[in-house]
Amino acid sequence: MAILNGSNLEDMNAFALDLVQKTGREALQYYGKGRSQTVFDQSLVTEAELRLSDLFQTQLNQRFPDHQAFSSSHIGKEYSHDKKRYLWIFDPIDGVDNFQAGIPIWGMSLSLLDNFWPILGVCHMPATGDLFHARADKNAFWGETKINVNTKDNVDDESLLLTFSRFHQHYSCKFPGKIRNLGCTAAHICYVAKGRADAAIIANESYQDLAATRVIIEAAGGKISKMDGSDFHLNEYIDGGRISEHLLVASPGNLKQVLAHLKRN
Repeated sequence: MAILNGSNLEDMNAFALDLVQKTGREALQYYGKGRSQTVFDQSLVTEAELRLSDLFQTQLNQRFPDHQAFSSSHIGKEYSHDKKRYLWIFDPIDGVDNFQAGIPIWGMSLSLLDNFWPILGVCHMPATGDLFHARADKNAFWGETKINVNTKDNVDDESLLLTFSRFHQHYSCKFPGKIRNLGCTAAHICYVAKGRADAAIIANESYQDLAATRVIIEAAGGKISKMDGSDFHLNEYIDGGRISEHLLVASPGNLKQVLAHLKRN
């Protein structure tokens, strides 16, 4: 991995924090304005995502014109020693059902790679004001407050497991605590990073979906694992394909405890 100049990294981190909040303010112009006569207003979500993506690209071109923006069909495979080694990954809306319905658990994320190595991740939830961010191999933060995963090595009736839709169609579960689906994977991962949830099971994700929150959860002391407890390597999916397997987000010490309560149907 190339060694970053400290001032350059500070500039890029400040840019990322500012940009997610700027796109967040723009997203609020569309939030909760889905047509009441339809269960899911795809036209609203599409319009919002296109507007936010355009805003991101415009800001990136102005601030770092030599940097690249993620596109699964145009991922270079060669390492570079110039400014093109920087690749930004922007996910405009995670939790689209909540977003169009006016439910506040949704957000956008932004991450940066240096020659395929993650160096920072930011996740912002505009309706709640939450801002999660981290640099690789550094601390994770909620706003200016340092956060860490829950380090207890057991689960009990006070524990919280966050899951995806139709979770119970795939698993028989004897988890002793509470089980919730809040409708936003990025929020689920950040709540585990903050220690508010013990674990999260996620499904139907992609590289773009997880690039930023991967940095945050690892900086907070957690990890994303496969459902057999083995290591999961997100960079294997940088080509943009969907991740077909379910994944578990937890602290390393809690991993086996959570898996012990789950059985695949």
